[in-house]
Amino acid sequence: MEWGSESAAVRRHRIGGERRDGSAALRQPEREAPAQEPLADACGGGVRTRKRSAAGSAGASQAAGTGLSEARAALGLALYLLALRTLVQLSLQQLVLPGATGHHREFDARQARDYLEHITSIGPRTTGSPENEILTVRYLLEQIKLIEIQSNSLHKISVDVQRPTGSFSIDFLGGFTSYYDNITNVVVKLEPRDGAQHAVLANCHFDSVANSPGASDDAVSCSVMLEVLRVLSTSSEALRHAVIFLFNGAEENVLQASHGFITQHPWASLIRAFINLEAAGVGGKELVFQTGPENPWLVQAYVSAAKHPFASVVAQEVFQSGIIPSDTDFRIYRDFGNIPGIDLAFIENGYIYHTKYDTADRILTDSIQRAGDNILAVLKYLATSDMLVSSSKYQHGNMVFFDILGLFVIAYPSRVGSIINYMVVMAVVLYLGKKLLQPKHKTANYTKDFFCGLGITLISWFTSLVTVLIIAVFISLIGQSLSWYNHFYVSVCLYGTAAIAKIIFIHTLAKRFYYVNANDHYLGEVFFDISLFVHCGSLTVLTYQGLCSAFISAVWVAFPLLTKLCVHKDFKQHGAQGKFIAFYLLGMFVPYLYALYLIWAVFEMFTPILGRSGSEIPPDVVLASILAGCTMILSSYFINFIYLAKSTKKTMLTLTLVCTITFLLVCSGTFFPYSSNPASPKPKRVFLQHMTRTFHGLDGNVVKRDSGIWINGFDYTGMSHITPHVPEINDTIRAHCEENAPLCGFPWYLPVHFLIRKNWYLPAPEVSPRTHAHFKLISKEQTPWDSIKLTFEAIGPSHMSFYVRTHKGSTLSQWSLGNGTPVTSKGGDYFVFYSHGLQASAWQFWIEVQVLEEQPEGIVTVAIAAHYFSGEDKKSSQLDTLKEKFPDWTFPSAWVCTYDLFVF
Repeated sequence: MEWGSESAAVRRHRIGGERRDGSAALRQPEREAPAQEPLADACGGGVRTRKRSAAGSAGASQAAGTGLSEARAALGLALYLLALRTLVQLSLQQLVLPGATGHHREFDARQARDYLEHITSIGPRTTGSPENEILTVRYLLEQIKLIEIQSNSLHKISVDVQRPTGSFSIDFLGGFTSYYDNITNVVVKLEPRDGAQHAVLANCHFDSVANSPGASDDAVSCSVMLEVLRVLSTSSEALRHAVIFLFNGAEENVLQASHGFITQHPWASLIRAFINLEAAGVGGKELVFQTGPENPWLVQAYVSAAKHPFASVVAQEVFQSGIIPSDTDFRIYRDFGNIPGIDLAFIENGYIYHTKYDTADRILTDSIQRAGDNILAVLKYLATSDMLVSSSKYQHGNMVFFDILGLFVIAYPSRVGSIINYMVVMAVVLYLGKKLLQPKHKTANYTKDFFCGLGITLISWFTSLVTVLIIAVFISLIGQSLSWYNHFYVSVCLYGTAAIAKIIFIHTLAKRFYYVNANDHYLGEVFFDISLFVHCGSLTVLTYQGLCSAFISAVWVAFPLLTKLCVHKDFKQHGAQGKFIAFYLLGMFVPYLYALYLIWAVFEMFTPILGRSGSEIPPDVVLASILAGCTMILSSYFINFIYLAKSTKKTMLTLTLVCTITFLLVCSGTFFPYSSNPASPKPKRVFLQHMTRTFHGLDGNVVKRDSGIWINGFDYTGMSHITPHVPEINDTIRAHCEENAPLCGFPWYLPVHFLIRKNWYLPAPEVSPRTHAHFKLISKEQTPWDSIKLTFEAIGPSHMSFYVRTHKGSTLSQWSLGNGTPVTSKGGDYFVFYSHGLQASAWQFWIEVQVLEEQPEGIVTVAIAAHYFSGEDKKSSQLDTLKEKFPDWTFPSAWVCTYDLFVF
């Protein structure tokens, strides 16, 4: 594309200017040009014509001048988007659809809430603690016994308390291996009196993370399952298949209890499908965000049965892409049980997820009711389904599925979706091809203007992205990240206005300097076609990649194209008048409404995540990029209004003013990121570990020993906001990496070291837990295949982490963990996560090191960290004193730990 060449419009403008002093007879044909050369068929623009002079415009047709007021256009579009956003908000607030709930014998949210309040009143329930292993298990068994007494004689209830031991490797968080011993599962089987050969599984977990009551994650799900069990067991309707309710006690230990059940429990062989109940937020609607793999009949079951549907294949593909640092038991049942299922989770208000604020009172009763109605209906449907018996026969392809404002779900096979998508693509090809492939003398200007306009559009999007990224990087560098965390509108006023202002600015320049005196209606047509082409290209790529979420692009192509064909005649005759704008916006209702619906879900999930995504990812850069992308999508079919409007000066000035003022306020620190507001807390997460580290040399002697409180801030701002309140936590005590130790010589609970590289280490007295961790080498032997086998024994608290780093000339070839093949974590070290329930035996395991070349400093370095999450051992006076200094807008999660390193 030669940007230096002179456009046809410019040439016509010059010729017109030279003849402007000539006869009126020469000007009259120019004024009537649009009437003599009509817009090309369905497109409305085969040629461009020069604008009329002021003197000649009075006698022209209405199509000759737009007369589109900038203020009305900008205000109209703003009100249009605001109205659509209001519709989305209303649909999200409507948790329970009127008339969709059952009669009084069905799910009772009040009873489920009673279960929830009893479970959360026990307190934090970490695996291995008495609260989790004894008190919660006892309460569950008591309630299950009461339900069994009330059950109908048509049904039979069996209860089993499983305490499995096992090991597996997983590629979550960069890859690590998990080992568990004597953890707890409470399993209930509800079946017909004569028994059943097939079953559907419902799964929840009653354990919680340390220092959190875990109401939403996941006590509410277990409460819902108890009530569903009660309703099904008292029903007079017979079941064809069994329903197994798994209340698992070690999900927060990275999915251990579900692995123990599906790989070891005798009832696991009966299961043909499952429903997993999870949470990534507190309350609201529970979203179906994973299904399958394949098995489209499961989606159809949810579509047919769910009373308050809320599902999206977009969420499924985003979650399974790995960009969200989270996982659920769904993975275990899929990968280790080869069972298809449905994964549901509450997603609203993730700000208080895994904090002390995750309490029962924050979960609305209507949220419990809708979840119960849905789970009950779907389980009942599956337990009476013919397909459950031979579910493997229906394992063919994926499903495209999405709900419409929570009212109903549209679902169809992905192969049908591909056919629909390519049909839409062909419609666009015919529409644009008819214009681009006409004889050259009719389309020369259009073809050139189309591709030049495409370049201008792409440039406007690229410069828009660059602009917001520059702002985001600057904001990050001056230490004002997350200013929008407690005030989301700040991000819209800062990055959203900058993005749209830059897009408008680029197109205004193009209109003024490149498309000089070109007909405004013609340019509006061209840029509508360009937007259609871009979305069509996106549709083609996504469909070719096999992504079910390509349906979004299909919606963004089909509805605008139909709208364009419907309003073309009116636009041709009357220009961009009120009737045209009304019909145009009405035709765009579906794509824009659904886009805003998805955009809400994106920000509802990602904004809280950016407050706990570590110190290495600048959250402002991520959010600015997402906002720029949303702006590009939402502005695509409104770009033509820039060319139809008389001017864009006031709009650009307003947007620039809003952006500038917001930018100055952010730079001055006006918007504080966090909040302790009881109604809507948005705390800063900080982990405090009071630890004692001991480093042993090759000879077994202690070469270094220190103690202190290891501090990790889980967001990008580090300790910058904490230091004014706790002066001793400052950059002078930044933790330094021990280069020769695995994972820098720190007791990482999970292998997230690559996400959090900024740590602080405040010197403190040694810790002295009553239950000391013991680690020793039991044996060292040479194998027949010239490797060295090291056997270890570890005794300690319920949670320990084991790290391995091989030295130069050595490789870790085998071990007794997982499937026998060592799995490296990100960075090259090996990470083993260990946990146990009550009364676990000593942990014995071995590793095998292949030695290629003897080194004087040994062949391998190992370390073990012991984490004390419950009881008196988790506390220290220094931790308590430090925690009291933290401001109320923080959530400091604290515990005691030890770290011991050995060289062999």
